[in-house]
Amino acid sequence: MIDRDAVRSNAKYLRNVRPIDPEEICEYIEGSPHPAVVRETLREEAFDLGLVERDDGTFVPVADDPVPRRDWSPTEFPEAYAFAFEDLLVDRYGVNWHRGESGDRLREAIRRLKADYYYQNDVEYDEVAALGYGVYHLPDYYAAVGYVLDDVAERDLLPRTLRVLDVGAGTGGPALGLHDYLPDDGLVEYHAVEPSASADVLEHLLAETRPNFRTTVHPETAEAFDPDSVLPDGEGFDLVCFANVLSELDDPTAVAERYLDAVADDGSFVGIAPADLNTSTELRDVERALAPADGDVTVYAPTLRLWPGHAPLRRGWSFDRGADVAAPSFQRRLDEAGAATEGRDPGDGTFANETVQFSYVVLRRDGERRVDVTADAGTYAKMAEMERHVTNRIDLLAVKLSHDLAEREGANPLFKVSDGSETVEHYAVLTKRDALNEAVARADYGDVLAFENVLCLWNDDEGAYNLVVDGETVVDRVA
Repeated sequence: MIDRDAVRSNAKYLRNVRPIDPEEICEYIEGSPHPAVVRETLREEAFDLGLVERDDGTFVPVADDPVPRRDWSPTEFPEAYAFAFEDLLVDRYGVNWHRGESGDRLREAIRRLKADYYYQNDVEYDEVAALGYGVYHLPDYYAAVGYVLDDVAERDLLPRTLRVLDVGAGTGGPALGLHDYLPDDGLVEYHAVEPSASADVLEHLLAETRPNFRTTVHPETAEAFDPDSVLPDGEGFDLVCFANVLSELDDPTAVAERYLDAVADDGSFVGIAPADLNTSTELRDVERALAPADGDVTVYAPTLRLWPGHAPLRRGWSFDRGADVAAPSFQRRLDEAGAATEGRDPGDGTFANETVQFSYVVLRRDGERRVDVTADAGTYAKMAEMERHVTNRIDLLAVKLSHDLAEREGANPLFKVSDGSETVEHYAVLTKRDALNEAVARADYGDVLAFENVLCLWNDDEGAYNLVVDGETVVDRVA
């Protein structure tokens, strides 16, 4: 057994003097352990010591500055991860895993998972289902998490020394996205909670991560796992993530609330869900329960509450969209092999999933918000009182919560908007675009917009308010 206290003492002394070399430290430890043993011990103690391992095998203090915003927009799933995942498929089914009976079973597993999500059935992951889930969702889940992290990093709120809890980690898409988003000199203690056969895929893919991304997988359910069991006394997680799992829990609000308590005072709770109606609106239900109008939890992004003491009462179906991610080789192979026997065109989206669409929320306890803007009753109309403004031109603040929703080619661009007080849906309709109002079309999802002289109308067919943006309207993006 190596003397860990001696390793720690030497590391603490040398960290302020020069890079810590395991070959040097071994000379000062009783029994002169092999440098490889010292190196592994330093890796295990690195998070507590605040040390990152360099390519030359030495260790240096982690930087104090936060993680910079990446402006994340991947268009492909990294080859190293794609090869590692396909290795699993080859090991299980052979080089022709995508053909014959194994290919049929994987395609059927994907179809069943998609149907279960659509009809809100209980989802169970045996080995085949886990591999099928990985084939279909690894790339888009990998991409989605980075867009959410961009929002947090934008305000310098993602520390370079990061303790993470990934609840319902699945086959590892969000974990790999997190890994690639963070800088190489970051220091991460990553814990995953995953009870299903997906954990085997997760473990295999996590082997591709760098040494400074220390991983532990806990094969327990979200309900059974105790987050405090892996936390030092008095500390919390810098990031707790529920990615694409809340809809699979019997009581998602109760489970999420328990994990919210494990977030550090200056940490972030992230919920991500597929963009379909059921899972997206369920995420908003959980959001409203965890962050009531009179509570101490703040919605950091994207569904900001611009009026203090108010929270939206509608179902709140909204989702963001990222750049398409090209289908990796394992998706194309399974898709093309099935198309040949099923009489359909390859690349029709049945098994090659290139679209990145997702709903998300970031919650915090320190009052931080992505855009620190509060509406004033003396200046702006409130959506909760929109009935009194019908047929009038008004000024208001609103968050843009969709891309263009117009269903017909040539139709007026249509965008969902919210100020966090509404009881029914509100949509901005761009009827005449010009230099003074085009911000409503050009702004990103989650941006806050100031509308001046917008016309309020009631849309009886949709049961919603239309805010008509025309030649008399000015729209500005708020900082």
